[in-house]
Amino acid sequence: MNLDVLKDAYEQAIRKELINSKAIGAAFPHAAPGGQYNREAPQFWTGGFWGGILWLVYRKTRDPEVYKILCDIEERLDGPMETFVDLHHDVGFMWMPTAVAHYRCDGNEQARVRGLKAANLLAGRFNLAGHFLRAWNDGEWEDSQGLAIIDCLMNLSLLYWASREINDPRFCQIALAHAETVLENFVREDGTVCHIVRFDPVTGKRLGVVGGQGKAPDSVWARGQSWAIYGFALTCRETGERKFLDAAKKTAGWYMDHLPENGIPCWDFMADSTDDYAKDTSSACCAASGMIEISNLCTDPGEKERYYSMAVSLLEKLTENCSDFSGQTQGLIDYGTVHFPRKRFINQPIIYGDFFYLEALTKLQGGQGIF
Repeated sequence: MNLDVLKDAYEQAIRKELINSKAIGAAFPHAAPGGQYNREAPQFWTGGFWGGILWLVYRKTRDPEVYKILCDIEERLDGPMETFVDLHHDVGFMWMPTAVAHYRCDGNEQARVRGLKAANLLAGRFNLAGHFLRAWNDGEWEDSQGLAIIDCLMNLSLLYWASREINDPRFCQIALAHAETVLENFVREDGTVCHIVRFDPVTGKRLGVVGGQGKAPDSVWARGQSWAIYGFALTCRETGERKFLDAAKKTAGWYMDHLPENGIPCWDFMADSTDDYAKDTSSACCAASGMIEISNLCTDPGEKERYYSMAVSLLEKLTENCSDFSGQTQGLIDYGTVHFPRKRFINQPIIYGDFFYLEALTKLQGGQGIF
């Protein structure tokens, strides 16, 4: 375990993102084919991750130009909130790393209100019969009224924050109910998870598993496994219920046991010789940050060290094999895959991979994460 290497990686990443801030500005980057980040509309689900990176940078540097960009990003996100109908289950990914991070940093009241609006929107997606947060909207996925996805575990942080912020248990109750549903319906006996589960939106009855971004309904989509690792840890942290820590440990243990020697997962753990060329470092970055959370929650010293070492191992291998701190490109971590079945951005830097990598490195330096 060489923590000096990761400290140096952290410093280099901060420097690179300072440079990127001048080129990218108050935009919404997603993937970096050819090394340069593209731009998405503000309402796209990844709209908060660049802001999250810059908040991690600002906490370290207190650079006033970065702060101005962050305020501009937040204001640009007011458009989707005003339009409303384009928003979705990923509003936690959009406003936790932007408005809520801003409020936590300096108590900005307008940022607080933005975060609370987003939390109310997310809570409004709760299906009372099935105890789940609805994924997507009409037009994005056929008959989506009964769909729930593993990704939403990460968005629950917004609800937990809102519940504490205004001393209202409803938000926490919704988040906990969704987490219970995921625990009961998404996690398989061996510790793997599925991406999408369909419920009857009227009765709440579980109807079955739907294929999503993974290879098949019964496969193990790498990023989905990471959402579970980190998401279950967050729910344990916020509620104190240890069964969610047990789930985080179980999903993390399976993940580490099935990684290749270089520590970089394929896009799906069931990939074969026809598609195993597609990697997904964003999964490993997210898993590393989640495993640090697991370590922090463990009371047994041996377990605490085990999950900390897992996180460090992932970060060391990502740094050694996939990092790019040069000024010629904008991505930090190469070989991420957005959506292999649709052939979208394969083996490219992805903004959420860069975010979770920097977040994990920040935690190793004693800093706070975003989620």
